[in-house]
Amino acid sequence: METGRTPEEFFTGHPFALAVFERVLEISRGAAPVAVRVSTSQVALRVRHGFASVWLPGQYLRHPDAEVVVSIALGRHVDSPRFKEVVHPSSKHWIHHLEVRALADLDDEVAGWLREAAERAG
Repeated sequence: METGRTPEEFFTGHPFALAVFERVLEISRGAAPVAVRVSTSQVALRVRHGFASVWLPGQYLRHPDAEVVVSIALGRHVDSPRFKEVVHPSSKHWIHHLEVRALADLDDEVAGWLREAAERAG
Protein backbone atom coordinates (compact mmCIF):
# COMPACT_ATOMS: atom_id res chain seq x y z
CA MET A 1 0.00 0.00 0.00
CA GLU A 2 1.47 3.33 -1.04
CA THR A 3 1.43 5.97 1.66
CA GLY A 4 2.10 9.22 -0.16
CA ARG A 5 5.19 9.68 2.00
CA THR A 6 8.60 10.46 0.61
CA PRO A 7 11.67 8.28 1.21
CA GLU A 8 12.97 11.04 3.48
CA GLU A 9 9.83 10.74 5.61
CA PHE A 10 9.99 6.93 5.64
CA PHE A 11 13.59 6.98 6.87
CA THR A 12 13.08 9.76 9.45
CA GLY A 13 15.46 9.11 12.34
CA HIS A 14 17.54 6.73 10.20
CA PRO A 15 20.02 8.89 8.26
CA PHE A 16 22.24 5.91 7.43
CA ALA A 17 19.27 4.01 5.94
CA LEU A 18 18.37 7.08 3.86
CA ALA A 19 21.95 7.24 2.57
CA VAL A 20 21.74 3.52 1.65
CA PHE A 21 18.47 4.14 -0.22
CA GLU A 22 19.98 7.11 -2.10
CA ARG A 23 23.01 5.03 -3.15
CA VAL A 24 20.81 2.11 -4.27
CA LEU A 25 18.67 4.52 -6.29
CA GLU A 26 21.74 6.12 -7.87
CA ILE A 27 23.15 2.73 -8.90
CA SER A 28 19.80 1.53 -10.24
CA ARG A 29 19.07 4.65 -12.26
CA GLY A 30 22.24 3.93 -14.20
CA ALA A 31 20.55 0.82 -15.62
CA ALA A 32 16.92 1.81 -16.15
CA PRO A 33 14.33 4.58 -15.59
CA VAL A 34 13.42 3.82 -11.99
CA ALA A 35 10.26 4.79 -10.13
CA VAL A 36 10.12 4.95 -6.33
CA ARG A 37 7.15 3.79 -4.25
CA VAL A 38 6.94 4.24 -0.51
CA SER A 39 4.72 1.84 1.42
CA THR A 40 4.25 1.34 5.13
CA SER A 41 6.95 -1.35 5.19
CA GLN A 42 9.56 -0.37 2.58
CA VAL A 43 10.75 1.94 -0.15
CA ALA A 44 10.52 -0.01 -3.40
CA LEU A 45 12.23 0.55 -6.72
CA ARG A 46 10.40 -0.35 -9.93
CA VAL A 47 10.73 -0.19 -13.66
CA ARG A 48 7.72 -2.10 -15.02
CA HIS A 49 7.98 -4.45 -12.05
CA GLY A 50 9.55 -4.13 -8.64
CA PHE A 51 13.19 -5.17 -8.46
CA ALA A 52 14.58 -3.89 -5.16
CA SER A 53 13.49 -2.50 -1.84
CA VAL A 54 15.13 -0.86 1.14
CA TRP A 55 13.59 -1.49 4.53
CA LEU A 56 14.17 -1.31 8.26
CA PRO A 57 14.17 -4.71 9.99
CA GLY A 58 13.69 -2.93 13.31
CA GLN A 59 10.06 -2.44 12.27
CA TYR A 60 9.62 -6.19 12.68
CA LEU A 61 12.39 -7.47 14.93
CA ARG A 62 13.20 -6.48 18.49
CA HIS A 63 16.97 -6.87 18.00
CA PRO A 64 17.82 -6.73 14.27
CA ASP A 65 21.33 -7.59 13.13
CA ALA A 66 21.49 -4.49 10.89
CA GLU A 67 19.68 -1.16 10.68
CA VAL A 68 18.81 -1.52 7.01
CA VAL A 69 18.27 -4.31 4.48
CA VAL A 70 18.33 -4.12 0.70
CA SER A 71 16.26 -6.81 -1.00
CA ILE A 72 17.08 -7.56 -4.63
CA ALA A 73 14.79 -9.58 -6.95
CA LEU A 74 16.70 -11.63 -9.50
CA GLY A 75 15.71 -14.31 -11.97
CA ARG A 76 18.27 -16.67 -10.51
CA HIS A 77 19.63 -17.75 -7.16
CA VAL A 78 22.93 -16.10 -6.29
CA ASP A 79 24.86 -18.27 -3.86
CA SER A 80 26.80 -15.68 -1.87
CA PRO A 81 27.58 -15.52 1.83
CA ARG A 82 26.84 -11.80 1.63
CA PHE A 83 23.10 -12.49 1.70
CA LYS A 84 21.37 -12.96 5.03
CA GLU A 85 18.63 -14.95 3.30
CA VAL A 86 17.44 -15.88 -0.19
CA VAL A 87 13.80 -16.75 -0.71
CA HIS A 88 12.10 -18.20 -3.78
CA PRO A 89 8.51 -16.87 -3.72
CA SER A 90 7.68 -17.92 -7.28
CA SER A 91 9.14 -19.98 -10.08
CA LYS A 92 10.79 -16.96 -11.73
CA HIS A 93 11.95 -14.88 -8.77
CA TRP A 94 14.55 -15.17 -6.04
CA ILE A 95 14.65 -12.39 -3.44
CA HIS A 96 18.10 -11.82 -1.97
CA HIS A 97 18.26 -9.98 1.39
CA LEU A 98 21.45 -8.03 2.02
CA GLU A 99 22.10 -6.50 5.44
CA VAL A 100 23.96 -3.23 4.95
CA ARG A 101 26.27 -2.06 7.72
CA ALA A 102 28.36 0.47 5.77
CA LEU A 103 27.96 2.31 2.47
CA ALA A 104 31.06 0.44 1.31
CA ASP A 105 28.89 -2.72 1.37
CA LEU A 106 27.22 -1.32 -1.78
CA ASP A 107 30.27 -2.18 -3.87
CA ASP A 108 30.67 -3.18 -7.52
CA GLU A 109 29.33 -6.69 -6.90
CA VAL A 110 26.10 -5.36 -5.35
CA ALA A 111 25.85 -2.71 -8.06
CA GLY A 112 25.99 -5.47 -10.66
CA TRP A 113 23.14 -7.34 -8.98
CA LEU A 114 21.07 -4.14 -8.76
CA ARG A 115 21.65 -3.32 -12.43
CA GLU A 116 20.76 -6.89 -13.42
CA ALA A 117 17.56 -6.68 -11.38
CA ALA A 118 16.60 -3.28 -12.83
CA GLU A 119 17.18 -4.39 -16.41
CA ARG A 120 15.14 -7.54 -15.80
CA ALA A 121 12.27 -5.50 -14.31
CA GLY A 122 11.91 -3.44 -17.50
